[in-house]
Amino acid sequence: LVEMIRVIRSARTQGEERGIIQRECADIRAQFRQGDNGERSHSLAKLLYVHMLGYPAHFGQMECVRLIASPRYSEKRIGYLGAMMLLDEKQDASLLITNSIKNDLSHSSQYVQSLALCTLACMGSAEMCRDLAPEIERLLRASNSYIKKKATLCAVHIIKKVPELAELFTPSARTLLSEKNHGVLHGAVVLITELCKRNPDTLDQFRKAVPELVQIMKGLVTSSYSPEHNVAGISDPFLQVRILRLLRILGHNNDTASDAMNDLLAQVATNTDSSKTAGSAVLYETVLTIMDINSESGLRVAGNINCKFIFTTLTTIVQTDHNAVQRHRGTIVDCLKDQDTSVKRRALELSLALVSAVNIRSMMKELLIFLSFCPPELRSQTASGIFNAAERYSPSKRWHIDTILHVLTTAGGDVRDETVPNLIQLITTASELHCYTVHKLYRALVKDIAQQSLVQVACWCIGEYGDLLLKGECEEIEPMQVTEDDVLDALETVLQSHMSSPATRGFALTATMKLSTRITDNVDRIRSIVSIYGSCIDLELQQRAVEYNALFKKYDHMRAAVLERMPVMDKNLPGHTNGDTPGEIKEPDTSKPKPVEAGLLSEPASQVCDLLDLLGGTDTPLQPSPAPTSTPTTTSSADLLDLLGGLEPTPELTIPPAPFDLFVLKDVTVSLIASNSTQNDITNFTLQAAVPKSVQLQMKAPSGNVIPAHGLGQVTQTVLLNNPNKASLPCFRFVQLSFLLNLSGAMHQDTVLIDSFPSTACQPSISPL
Repeated sequence: LVEMIRVIRSARTQGEERGIIQRECADIRAQFRQGDNGERSHSLAKLLYVHMLGYPAHFGQMECVRLIASPRYSEKRIGYLGAMMLLDEKQDASLLITNSIKNDLSHSSQYVQSLALCTLACMGSAEMCRDLAPEIERLLRASNSYIKKKATLCAVHIIKKVPELAELFTPSARTLLSEKNHGVLHGAVVLITELCKRNPDTLDQFRKAVPELVQIMKGLVTSSYSPEHNVAGISDPFLQVRILRLLRILGHNNDTASDAMNDLLAQVATNTDSSKTAGSAVLYETVLTIMDINSESGLRVAGNINCKFIFTTLTTIVQTDHNAVQRHRGTIVDCLKDQDTSVKRRALELSLALVSAVNIRSMMKELLIFLSFCPPELRSQTASGIFNAAERYSPSKRWHIDTILHVLTTAGGDVRDETVPNLIQLITTASELHCYTVHKLYRALVKDIAQQSLVQVACWCIGEYGDLLLKGECEEIEPMQVTEDDVLDALETVLQSHMSSPATRGFALTATMKLSTRITDNVDRIRSIVSIYGSCIDLELQQRAVEYNALFKKYDHMRAAVLERMPVMDKNLPGHTNGDTPGEIKEPDTSKPKPVEAGLLSEPASQVCDLLDLLGGTDTPLQPSPAPTSTPTTTSSADLLDLLGGLEPTPELTIPPAPFDLFVLKDVTVSLIASNSTQNDITNFTLQAAVPKSVQLQMKAPSGNVIPAHGLGQVTQTVLLNNPNKASLPCFRFVQLSFLLNLSGAMHQDTVLIDSFPSTACQPSISPL
């Protein structure tokens, strides 16, 4: 075996290792076929090492069965080890060793018995457990502690596999508590714990054993130094933890059992040394037990004494007994300075849970200090916790704004995306603080433009409340004289900085544009800045610049109305969100028409409002078709679609030009209405459309595919367009109509490129933010 391991480890490549393994497996198979030659156990040992390396070793299963039946201990040991590694309860070969295990459980050697017990506890199936359970129960009454210890753990496996056999081991489990051997006691406590979990009647029976468990625990706590069981100054912490878990089960919702263990738990909580991991583990289980049983309130306070080492438990405690944990707030806050990152994380979670309306100022001061030096992996969690606590318990809006600005100044790159719109919403609602906020944000912007979230909020506020900044009259902050050139220089610095993200540049460009209605002497400079970015490589920035240039040139009379101050945003209103969900297309409420501002109409009110007007004619408003008469309806040569096919010149689809392109909007709903003014029905009417890749298209099902003659009916279809990037592209790559005209019996098709909508069909409002 040693030589094979050396050769395998010397292999330089994976292929060379596989070759060695194949040769060794061939030799092992040959040894197995030769029968009893004294080398079978060595060959199986080599095969088990091959199995540990991840190579197939199933051909050694039957050899394990043969070696287990061998009278030699050396061969039995390798056979049982192989069975535990190569066999499981799902394989039929495992049933072949049942008789061998039963014989070995009655063997005169305790070591052979222990091999059989370990194998049964490791891979015994339900059938094996039923057959061998009486043997295990007999061994629980044996005089040998070495066998008792292994038999108790084997009984635990049997109960898990066959729960109905639990009653067989109940009498023996109670007697095991009188043992002095710690290994037997440990196994007995595990066995009783499993029995109590399985059967409520057994739980009531073992509640009578609480005094015995308390005495065992007291003996461990008060015992003198024992080298055999001592771990870092704690006497057998493994057994203590197991006993505490059992006491927690026995004392749950039972006053008598809880009273019997109260003194013990108080003693453990106050006397256990928590400077080592072993002591902390015992304290952790002690506090869990105190909180789960019907303990006294004073005992709960005692369980919090060592809260520095049991943050997870205290996080649970704070939900039920907030005041008990508040007493140790200083200790918890001090743990924020611990060198261990895991301790800092737990202390942070507990500190955030301790924040209340009473201590919001003091706790927030400590958390802001921690934010300035905390590890990078904790900054996001800290910032989010501060935001949530400030929103929930803020004593005033000014304090709330100052706190968020402090976080953005310290860790602006680690905050969540919704922080910026949430802060903007908060600022809009605090109308009395607009002057104070814009002055403070302007100073922060001039000082540092590296924190993108802070820069975005500052740009937004300067664009909205720049007139208040230029007045320089603010009673709540030190006066500062700011000129128009100073403000534009700051915004232009943001636009030109390599540290600014595309979104930040968009905020800055919009703020610059909004200042054109709030200042008087530098409008030409603003127009120059905006025009520069009309050819920017970034599509979003280019789009904004093109729209703003249009406002300066074609729609200057609308500029003041479009760029007026944003109204107060109430995030509690239904449907309010800080941003649309990507890929989601919202259908508008079509139950009542939306009014269109008269100032935005540049086309006559009589212009057709539908994208595809199949009534023919664009010179009259859309009206319900009159009842059919004997006089045929006349159509002009400029009709959108000629439904008479070859009787008249081939029609073309035409869409009136629009002052605004579709890419101004993000979500658009297009209603397509088709009607038939001819004397014959149109059947098999379908519409197909294609859009650029950056636009998402969703076509609803049409209302039908037959359009009655003489305008007696219509076919409607809704198209939802989502342009998340607001890319400057045509609305549709093509729109194709196909239909069958009963008069001619031929299929007609027409295709058109639509790059804009009629002005009366949709009225976008330019609101980049």
